[in-house]
Formats: sequence, C-alpha cells, structure tokens
Amino acid sequence: MKLEGIHSVYFLGIGGIGMSALARWFHQAGYAVAGYDRTPSPLTDQLFDEGIAISFEDQVSTIPENFLRDKNGLLVIWTPAIPKESALYQFFSSGSFTMKKRSEVLGMLTAEHYTIAVAGTHGKTTTSSLIAHLLKSAGKPVTAFLGGITQNYQSNLILNSSKEATIMVVEADEFDRSFLRLHPDVEVVTSADPDHLDIYGDESTILDGFREFIQLLKKKGKLLIQDKAASKIGQDNLPQKGTKIYGLRATSGIYAENVQARPGSFAFEYEDGKVQIKNLELFIPGFHNVENALSAIAISLDHGLSPQEIKTGLATFRGVKRRFEILVQEGSRVYIDDYAHHPEEIRACLSSVRAMYPGKKLTVVFQPHLFSRTRDFAEGFSESLSLADQVLLLDIYPARELPIPGVSSEMLFDDIQASNKKMVTKEQLFDVLEDWDPEILVTMGAGDIDRLVPRVQDWMRSRLKPQVL
Repeated sequence: MKLEGIHSVYFLGIGGIGMSALARWFHQAGYAVAGYDRTPSPLTDQLFDEGIAISFEDQVSTIPENFLRDKNGLLVIWTPAIPKESALYQFFSSGSFTMKKRSEVLGMLTAEHYTIAVAGTHGKTTTSSLIAHLLKSAGKPVTAFLGGITQNYQSNLILNSSKEATIMVVEADEFDRSFLRLHPDVEVVTSADPDHLDIYGDESTILDGFREFIQLLKKKGKLLIQDKAASKIGQDNLPQKGTKIYGLRATSGIYAENVQARPGSFAFEYEDGKVQIKNLELFIPGFHNVENALSAIAISLDHGLSPQEIKTGLATFRGVKRRFEILVQEGSRVYIDDYAHHPEEIRACLSSVRAMYPGKKLTVVFQPHLFSRTRDFAEGFSESLSLADQVLLLDIYPARELPIPGVSSEMLFDDIQASNKKMVTKEQLFDVLEDWDPEILVTMGAGDIDRLVPRVQDWMRSRLKPQVL
C-alpha cells in the first residue's frame, strides 16, 4: 500500500509512545490527524496542544465527521493494545476501511528511505536516540521515530529540517514481531535476551525472530551487534561482510577502554582497531549506556562524522526520559528513575549505580510489569533486585493482560536477598520512605509508576538540608 490518495489518518491507541510519534509525523506532513485512547496522559495532552483531536470515549460518534466523508482517503492505524471488542475497532474493521498496524505503516516509510533500525530486548530506545542526536548535531539530515521522549528534543519524533534525502532512524520493536516489517540499510542489535514469552513462547523462538530481522538487511547493508547477542544468535547467522561486533570486552571488534564511573557521567575511550577516540564523556550514566554509545559512535564514523563531532554530540546528549534519569543529585541525596522492567535491565542499572556511588546504601522501588513477565522471570527479578540494600515492591502493573492465578509480586519477595524489604501499595509508599529515609533512591518499572515520579522527586528534594550561609 502507498500513501497516495490518503488525506486523513485516525489512530486507535494514539497515546502510546510509538503511535504518538507516527501521529506527529503525519500531522507535520500535512495530513488531518485524530485518534482515540482509553485514558488521558501527558503524551495525549501534548498531542492535543499540537492540534490533534483526541477522544477518550470508545464511541463511533466521537470520530470527526470530515474523516468519514471519504472512506478511501482515510487510513486507520491501530495498536494491539486496543482490544478487538472495542466499539471503534469493530466499526472500522467491519466497514471496509483501510486498517494497518503501526508496524506496517512504519515499514512502508522505511521502504522509501535509507534506514538505520535499532533492535534489542534492552537498549534500543537510548541507542536509537543517541544515533539520531549524533547525526543531527553534526548537521546530517535525520528523521527519527523513537520509543521514548528525548531530553534534547522533548519529543519522540525528530524531523529532518533540510531538503536532503533523510536518514531515517527507527526503533525496531521485537514485540508482536513488529521489527520484521522494516526495510533496514543498517541494523543494530543491542541485546537478545528472552522477553515477550507471551508472544514467542521460549528463548529459542525469540532468537529466531532476531535471526529473521538480521536477514532483512539490504544487500551491502551493515550490522552492528553486541557481543553477547552475537553469541546467542550464532556467528553462522550473521552476514560475513558488513558485520561489526561491539562490547565492553576487549575481545570484541569495537570496545571501550578505561571506563570510569563518575557521579552523573561515565568516561571512556573508543577502540575499533583502526580508530581510537580518547576523552569521551557520556552524561547518561551506566556501563550499559557506554556499550550503547559504542554502536552509535561506530555508525557515526561510518556516516562521516569526525571524532570531534562525536565528542561534542556525546557531551551534549541528555538522554531519554525514564532511562537512568537522574532527577536529584545534591549533597548526599540522589534520586534516579528508570524504565527497567526486565531482570537484565535492573541488573545493568543497579550495578552502575553501585559503581557511581560506592559505599552508599541503595534503596529501590520496583513495580513489576505484566503477569506473564513476572511469572517467566521471577527468579531473575529476585536476583537482580538483591543488588539493592533495601527494596520496596509494588503490585504488578497488568497493562494488556488479565490476572494469572497464583502470579503476584509476592512471587519475587521471599527470594530477594536485601537487608530490608517490604511489600507496599502506592498509598503506603511515602510513609515507608519517611521511615527509611533513603540517600540513594531508584524507582523502576514500565507501568504507571511514572505517575509517582514527580511526587517522589518533590519528597527527595524536601529531604535536602538547607545550606547555612
């Protein structure tokens, strides 16, 4: 399908990160855009302020009349987060309207542009955002569809402001096998750990999904793959030409030297056997983010950026909201918020916090995401959360799932080897924080824990001791 003849686009589930970026792209491109979502959010508020009509009622009467006058000129984009029992979904699907998933539409756009696609069970949002920022800050023509709100651009969409042919940077999501609809010229695979087992069933099947993604690479395309992911996927499944392996270990083709954890940043050197770049500093902390930066630097070098342009781009990158976001760092108090919702992500975040603030007591508030993920990785969650000294565990955020009998946050609780731990509700959280009075606090999860973050930030700031003049 081409976009010729389409003049209006209606989004079912417009408030999602990926959907809202696509809605913004169509709106900026001059299409009439409207949509539905179940509940308001900061993202829907922003879209409304940008001139996009949004309804929160699942009723056909809320569709703008002008969208229905020309059925052939209307494209309906939907996300599986909207149930097929929805009145709006039923209306469009039974009415011979053109309906496409977000991944299908993104696939259409990548087929028409030079595309850098970033995949991985962790790290793809930060890596794709950093690639886009490095290229854009060096004056390259970039359009980027991102899975988070970048701090530099306050958006999940970066638009090409020049007349040159755009370099499209997209986050290649493995959920629902969406990434298999893309047409990449360059691929990055940041990780290949088991996840979304409600979709794939087991680890071997998700690895097959990544192998299929790699096979989508165009002729003469280039692949950058993290060393552990390369081992899991298998060297025989990687292109013989155009593949580069990166990681923190010197056995990788691209690696980091002299990595130093500092409060608020990580310093390191880039090595690839041909190019060495010293005195790099990244202000999105974490060993995992140094690894993410290695692939972004390699891509930047391939696209003509100089070492100085890369240094400047790294130093000015402010990260993505809810990705190791330092919200308070003053005196002895530190508050970090992170989107981590998988054991490996929790382990990467907490081990980095330990390196940055050695000897400090570390307190974590974690909200598990999905009943199926909690069940499938219970042991890993308990083990990774045990890196903290104190753990506060919230109830599971169900997202798209119905409860699973016998699955709850308590599955994790007994095996968490922290010196202090407690099951809490959101209502109880601040009373326990008052009692525990943490110095280094991390909130984690992909559910609605983000709605508590402003209150936690205000609470932490209230604990700062006033300076005596």
